[in-house]
Amino acid sequence: MHNSRAKYTPVPNVSQASFDNPCAPIIMERPFSPLLTGIDMDSLLHLLSDPLAYPFMTRGLMAAVLVGIVCAVVGSYMVLRGMAFFGDALAHAILPGVAIGYLASGGERGAVFWGAMIAAVLTAVGIGTVSKQAEIKEDTAISIVFVGMFALGIALISTARGYAVDLAHFLFGNVLGVTPADLRLTFIFGVLVILLVIAFYKEFLLVSFDPVLSATLRIPANLLNYLLLVLIAVTIVVSLQTVGVALMLAMLVTPPATAYLLTRRLQGMMVVAAVIGATSGVIGLYLSFYLGLPSGAAIVLVTTVIFLAALLFAPRRGRVWQWRAGRSG
Repeated sequence: MHNSRAKYTPVPNVSQASFDNPCAPIIMERPFSPLLTGIDMDSLLHLLSDPLAYPFMTRGLMAAVLVGIVCAVVGSYMVLRGMAFFGDALAHAILPGVAIGYLASGGERGAVFWGAMIAAVLTAVGIGTVSKQAEIKEDTAISIVFVGMFALGIALISTARGYAVDLAHFLFGNVLGVTPADLRLTFIFGVLVILLVIAFYKEFLLVSFDPVLSATLRIPANLLNYLLLVLIAVTIVVSLQTVGVALMLAMLVTPPATAYLLTRRLQGMMVVAAVIGATSGVIGLYLSFYLGLPSGAAIVLVTTVIFLAALLFAPRRGRVWQWRAGRSG
């Protein structure tokens, strides 16, 4: 009698080095063979379920889904308002807060998180304040604050020996090292961001796309703009553990940009972007687990592939659609 399990090799043990170094791929004791030898239904079920036997993988999947949704929702405003540079600058400008939290606590994760949060909020408000000056353009203000904060972070890091190793976790992410405490913080602040976006959806919409009407209705545009900057800052901090500073911009921009090609309304764009972000997190983690890829890079690569597919084949806005429409016209 044929044994369908014969084709499937149980999930091997994961090397501890994968947790200690987030830049390293997940190292397995032997090569993964089902992808090469063919998979029947029984093997496919084990392929999907076996990684969930590891608590770190379950926590990582939950964190990746949460981050994917929050980044996609907030990133929709960033894409439509042309704030990608602001997001990239803010992601790097939190370095002083990370360094101060690390130095003050000896590397305690909670202190690092709150240090990054304070630095992100202060930087976001600082950029907003400087950019209000008529003599200074917004991109110039972003560059000044970003470079100054980043330089301060480097100066602080240079005073701590051995910090460069731990810094890799913040540069490239380490979603497989998410602790229950990290997951709680991600959930609390992620839900808070989503609730605020829902509560002020109409106000954000008017301030972003119809400032004349918002002024007529006496909507506090400046306050709402500062609130949006703070929400972006919080989103960046809660996403650090998943993709890190170096890949942060991709999660904030790529899923919303993909959704922009597929939808026509902001609400639909946010929903589609959230689905793409969450799905990319799940697929990326499975690829990381089985193919030995760094988790943050795998997640971002999945989002990029989905974007390229939409760029080519999206109805009406895709390159293939436009090419075919041009030929028929």
